[in-house]
Amino acid sequence: MLELTMAVVSAADAGATAGMTMAQAPSEPGAVLRVGRDAAVCRLVVPEDWLFVSRVHLEFSCGPDGTWRLTWLRGSQPDPAAEVRLTAGGTTRPLGYGATVPLPRGASGEVVVQDRAAPRSVNVGFFHEA
Repeated sequence: MLELTMAVVSAADAGATAGMTMAQAPSEPGAVLRVGRDAAVCRLVVPEDWLFVSRVHLEFSCGPDGTWRLTWLRGSQPDPAAEVRLTAGGTTRPLGYGATVPLPRGASGEVVVQDRAAPRSVNVGFFHEA
């Protein structure tokens, strides 16, 4: 099972946890959870006017072995308007545009999509059951 919790944070809301949304999916091959502006394909949706986030920005997908992977999907622009950081196991590292990384089993962490032009972010916490 993968559980996600998302909060959208702007400078005015810093520290607030109101408006958090959650999604989960079983660790079955082919399961997918997406984060972005398009409510038709994303389980966790950010405000439509937050253009630093793509229509489909992040994809959490479960592989054939039950391991979840995180992908920062490439958008329509050659250069992203955001930065993405992954924190897991006490280590924070940037995630490259278009990159895919595995999420450790039995671990929790956070993915932060940070706007490069304004003090706002999308914070997605995750828990991947062992």
